[in-house]
Amino acid sequence: MAALTAGTKAPDISLAAVDGKTFSLQDALKKGPVLAAFFKVSCPVCQYAFPYLERLHKAHGDQKVTIVGISQDDKRNTNAFLKEYRVTFPTLLDDPNGYAVSNAYGLTNVPTWFLIGQDGEIELSSVGWVKNEMEDLNRKLAELQKAPLPQLFKPNFAPECSRQLQRWRGGRLHHFYPATAGSQQPRSFRFD
Repeated sequence: MAALTAGTKAPDISLAAVDGKTFSLQDALKKGPVLAAFFKVSCPVCQYAFPYLERLHKAHGDQKVTIVGISQDDKRNTNAFLKEYRVTFPTLLDDPNGYAVSNAYGLTNVPTWFLIGQDGEIELSSVGWVKNEMEDLNRKLAELQKAPLPQLFKPNFAPECSRQLQRWRGGRLHHFYPATAGSQQPRSFRFD
């Protein structure tokens, strides 16, 4: 099954966060749309993408939209990732012994994100790293807040974590995580 697309009803999310609180998608949707971004700490594409998601959080989060990360790793490794890449938005833990929420959303690659409207329907989704889709997300979040469009990408800027990807330009980059639940090593990369 491929990742869910726009127009699809979003499966429920009820997971523990790294801070011990429980997150409920249904409760969060009462306040506004939710951006759910799935990742693995060993994924270099996630390491590249999450500083940009943090920029979106600083520009749009906690106002009319809730932004949450959903880690496919344990609490210790997830906290190390959050600290290293300076991610401050709430992050949930999908159980690595089954990835119930990841599977419900049809994930085959990370990073993958979904913008879920207040009606519970997926409005936007993205698999891998696609600059245009991040720009579309930034525009949509600004539109939802009736706010000016903040600058997401700065000329000649790449986050600290992206040194290994700085030569790559354009297109789509995916990290495939192993089909077996216990493996921590990346399996392969694909450039489209």
